[in-house]
Amino acid sequence: MNTHDALQQLLHTWSNGGWVMAALALLALITYATAARLLMFLYHRGLTRMSDADLRRYVADPANAPKQIRELIRYTQDEVHSLKDIEGRFREVEAAKVPEVDRRLAFVNVMVISAPLFGLLGTVLGMLLTFRAIGIGGSSTSDIIAKGISEALVATQSGMMVAIPGMLLAYVAKRWRNEYVAFLARLEGIALRYFRPQFHGMTRHITRSEAGLPPTNGAASQPVTRPALAEPVPA
Repeated sequence: MNTHDALQQLLHTWSNGGWVMAALALLALITYATAARLLMFLYHRGLTRMSDADLRRYVADPANAPKQIRELIRYTQDEVHSLKDIEGRFREVEAAKVPEVDRRLAFVNVMVISAPLFGLLGTVLGMLLTFRAIGIGGSSTSDIIAKGISEALVATQSGMMVAIPGMLLAYVAKRWRNEYVAFLARLEGIALRYFRPQFHGMTRHITRSEAGLPPTNGAASQPVTRPALAEPVPA
């Protein structure tokens, strides 16, 4: 089958599907465009597949990290004074990105579910046309019946053809979303383990002071020092 025959068959299918085909075409355009933008928004394969050894090295020396992860590490490390500050920065990063992904993913899922429903609507309209032709009778009854059945089948087929690729795209987007959340949790754990020894004295001092107890092990006489962070990377 050459290109011309394929186009002719496509136009024939489009004309037999009724007005539901226009709604399905618009639905497919919105679904696939939204899913493509979501996948580009979530594309962090280089980050999520990094080993723990690489992440530990980048946390210790952000200047040598790739640009994308360097910005993330610097944001979660700069101007922090305790482990809770680091945890709070990671919560900010997660809150800035994950809810937006969830909203887009929910929208894609709604569009995917709507496609078979539009196909079912076309099926109902086609069957109504068929039954109307049977009730009217006449010489053109067979042609109207054939048109109604064709409309019903084409609409159902088109709805499933729109929904199946959309389901696959939504599955990939959800998987990448979960991988990114797991990556943030892994990076947070590595950062907390790296900074815990440096913040241990300050955390112990604050905890005993808040409890009304005197500091121990000379914590009161030793100044609190911030962890040594890498210098900001020049723009």
